[in-house]
Amino acid sequence: MTTIYVAADDDLLCVRRSGSRWETERRLEGRRPRCLAVDPLRPERVWCGTAGNGLWRSLNGGASWRRAGARLATASVSALAVSPNERAGPDGVVYAGTDPSALFRSEDGGVTWEALSGMLALPSTPSWSFPPRPETSHVRWIALDPWEAGTLYVCIEAGALVRSRDGGRTWSDRVPDGPRDTHTLAVHPRAPGRLYSAAGDGFGMPGRGYNESHDRGETWSQPDRGIERHYLYGLAVDPGDPGTVLVSAATSPRTAHDPASADATVYRRSGDGPWREVREGLPETKGSLRAFLAATPAEPGTFYAGNNRGLFRSTDAGLSWERIPTPTPVAADHAIAASA
Repeated sequence: MTTIYVAADDDLLCVRRSGSRWETERRLEGRRPRCLAVDPLRPERVWCGTAGNGLWRSLNGGASWRRAGARLATASVSALAVSPNERAGPDGVVYAGTDPSALFRSEDGGVTWEALSGMLALPSTPSWSFPPRPETSHVRWIALDPWEAGTLYVCIEAGALVRSRDGGRTWSDRVPDGPRDTHTLAVHPRAPGRLYSAAGDGFGMPGRGYNESHDRGETWSQPDRGIERHYLYGLAVDPGDPGTVLVSAATSPRTAHDPASADATVYRRSGDGPWREVREGLPETKGSLRAFLAATPAEPGTFYAGNNRGLFRSTDAGLSWERIPTPTPVAADHAIAASA
């Protein structure tokens, strides 16, 4: 059974496929979900971070939820990741990032949390600043290396992509040619050392929106031939092919996030070829906010996309799309994740 978890504005939506039918269940009503993570080895174990209502955990594929520990009970949790190779009993080690910027680690399924305060001692920390609220910043994304246990990459919105190779004890600061406003960061189990970044750096500075590293973030390049909208947000990589990548893109933060000015699209790249805009089966760009993108290891060649216009599915590696029929309209306001 495929489940798509959708962080809507106030509720978490669990959109399930059973046979040819899709059904929608509402969970965490009024909790303001903001980020999601699925345990890569135990996909029935799902995590949801909220704005001011802490962190929640499900052990049964979203059917029921419980708070995950007292330390983060009232936190604004903005990013989550579950390790594929650091395990503690039946659970993967969990990392949670917050707003304002801070990072936590749990080795007991969220009962207790360790603050990884070393991240906040990096030299770049004083320059971290989120433009709509310049007095603060937050952890936007966490990615965990599938090849090196304890290696993690943390994206601060805005200001830095920082790294640790020992589970968050010690840190390496941002590098000069790296992205500083990554919205989504991906790794791939068949591409050791490769990082894919969809960033806002390209706004006003074309050629910086899409970034790649092939040495775990030491150096970066911007292979963006064919991309005409350089404010990038969502990103997903085909589970079966590390060379097939999708990104969502707009010309500016306003056209990405403001419903009155919305005008966003999706690009696709295969191998070393150019990026090409994907249109078949997706709604018109005018009126479309930036899409969140997701894939699940159990479905190579399949992608999911969600925005204010609904949920969409591609089964041909992102070339064409179909709307997922749901009994009520579904808008992906903050995040999506998929499991199967």
